[in-house]
Amino acid sequence: MGWDTKDIALLTRLWSAGQSAAQIAPRLGRSRNAVCGMLTRQGLKRGHKPPTARPKIRRPPKLKPRSSAACARPVPKKVSRNTTERQQPKEFGRQQLYAMLAEAVRNTG
Repeated sequence: MGWDTKDIALLTRLWSAGQSAAQIAPRLGRSRNAVCGMLTRQGLKRGHKPPTARPKIRRPPKLKPRSSAACARPVPKKVSRNTTERQQPKEFGRQQLYAMLAEAVRNTG
């Protein structure tokens, strides 16, 4: 179904009167998308009104550099253990090991 010159004239008149595509579509017996497509092909746009005043765009304020001491969190000092301070495991003799084993057996009951 094509568009007649009468339909296009009515579309143009209703659009310039300020009606929406959804309001015009039932009057013409078309879908809203068909009306939008014809409006596009005819070059009819509502568009936005140009602003009355030119807005001044402000730049974001520059951040002032802060001292590094104020921002820094206290860092715990790393403590290294010297290898010379490590204790060597004790070496037990055979009799001491047997005595410890016997004591452990007595304690377990």
